[in-house]
Amino acid sequence: MNDRLRFADAASAVAAVLLCLNVAVWLSGESPARVLSLLLAGTVGSTYGIAQALAKATPLVWTGAAVAFALRARLFNIGVEGQCAVGILAAAVVGAAIPAATPWFVAVPVALAAAALAGGALGGAAGWMRARFGTHEVISTLMLNGLVAVLTTWLYAGPLRVGAQVHTRHVVAGARLPQAGAVMDVFRGSSLNASLALAVAAAFGAHWYLHERREGVAIRALGAGPGAAEALGVDTRAATVRAMAFSGALAGLAASHYVLGVKGSAEQGLGAGVGFTGIAVALLGGMRPVGIGLAALLFGVMAQGALVVNARVPADVLTLTQAAVIVAVGALGAASLRQREAQ
Repeated sequence: MNDRLRFADAASAVAAVLLCLNVAVWLSGESPARVLSLLLAGTVGSTYGIAQALAKATPLVWTGAAVAFALRARLFNIGVEGQCAVGILAAAVVGAAIPAATPWFVAVPVALAAAALAGGALGGAAGWMRARFGTHEVISTLMLNGLVAVLTTWLYAGPLRVGAQVHTRHVVAGARLPQAGAVMDVFRGSSLNASLALAVAAAFGAHWYLHERREGVAIRALGAGPGAAEALGVDTRAATVRAMAFSGALAGLAASHYVLGVKGSAEQGLGAGVGFTGIAVALLGGMRPVGIGLAALLFGVMAQGALVVNARVPADVLTLTQAAVIVAVGALGAASLRQREAQ
């Protein structure tokens, strides 16, 4: 039954994409069929388009997995946006501070650890407030998002600014992740990098942790309800903090794509929006690794397609389409979650 519901949600989301796109394009005065053909040709119709769609899907796998992990504990982590932002900041600062001669097998793990710790600390703080004071995580994470936005704006414009540049110092060469274009010529010029492989491995690793490790089972028990968790002897406070910290760490690791993979530095606004889109990815993907990957790819194709057809239709048309899809996916995902709880 759950599989059929997830398939229905996915099919409805795809239908919503096509409907919103066709209506928006038609209202802009263009032919929906011509624009859709151009969109497909520029995304799934070429190796470069596929690579770019995968690149845009990469951070969404990280943030989708982060949201899904918290949801398994019945915690709604709205703070993935802020956790991603502090992860980007930490990876950039630490990656630039590493000695230049540091080999990649040391530099990359250190930069990744910095991103995970920064995001995990922010997520864990929200979990601690929920466990200690009963503060709902939606409220605390939204407040933390605001604090992060103010802090990063000041840091990027002041202490971390490099002269007249708008970005931080570049990370050392050893901290950069391999680019797909360096391995396969057909991907040359794209933003696809090894962060995608790391994101997929992390999503499956989180799934394994939740089902095979005692601490993970405790988190799932918390999601089944406080009564079920207490009946199994689970420390609900510790499980709450752990779930939010793990979720925040996954969100922070989206920095692996932006800082270590694409840019090599950080700047204000880098990664903006991927946290909130990750909510839709998690819900559409049914909170499972394969589903999250497919949902992230859908949004990646949409993002790349927006660039491809921008010459024919206004950018606002594609922005409106993506916003409508996120709302539709959220509604469908919420219905699926209620159906899951009713069973």
